[in-house]
Amino acid sequence: MPAVSIPNSLESCTITSLPPTAYYVPDFITEEEERVILDKIAHAPKPRWKQLTHRRLQTWPSDLIKNTLLAEPLPQWLEEPIVSRLLSIPVSSAESTTSRHVFSSSPHGRPNHVLINEYPPGFGIMPHKDGAAYHSVVCTVSLGGSLCLNFHKTKEDGGLESEPAWRILQEPRSLLITTADLYTEYLHGIADIEEDVDLSSATIANWGQLADRNKFANGRNARQTRTSLTYRDVLKVAKLGNKLGLLGKR
Repeated sequence: MPAVSIPNSLESCTITSLPPTAYYVPDFITEEEERVILDKIAHAPKPRWKQLTHRRLQTWPSDLIKNTLLAEPLPQWLEEPIVSRLLSIPVSSAESTTSRHVFSSSPHGRPNHVLINEYPPGFGIMPHKDGAAYHSVVCTVSLGGSLCLNFHKTKEDGGLESEPAWRILQEPRSLLITTADLYTEYLHGIADIEEDVDLSSATIANWGQLADRNKFANGRNARQTRTSLTYRDVLKVAKLGNKLGLLGKR
């Protein structure tokens, strides 16, 4: 079983073929840690699930109200081991002594919100931006299956380029971090397909960083159910006493 892979710095994991700045870390969690987290997700109370047309999701610790998060801690199973590992990796080796991590410049210095999406084979999500509610750092841990995340450019008239400019192949137990221009200037989405095709060093931005390229040597990836954990820092947080005020203004 592959050991967990914690880099000395994020700069060593930069996806260099993309606009600044994205990092890919394979085997960020172990198979056992993956199993435990998937079990916690599966046994979450039914009201936690929001059923959409072709997928379902959970939000922790709560949904946003008017782009504001109610101040509550994340459950322990979403904190450990993922958050502690995120905060332990310096952005650059030069900053290792000061422990400047990817959330150092965010308002709360750590992620405070997790969105859990479950993607069955054949279904994804339309290209989109994450919006202004969050600090411009997104950390996604993938569980269960592999799939391609597509990044799209917009045309001069504001329309969407139909073909993705870049594709990132996200393996189970991997960590993908997107920040800066890649977060603010480009749309990201997942195609509604049963199988990712045309996979190679020429078409996949992080090909050289994959944990096991041999799995995709035939250029194809038959999708299985993939669950993503998306960690972000919500900019506005309301204390418990403000909850009724937020609800009353809806």
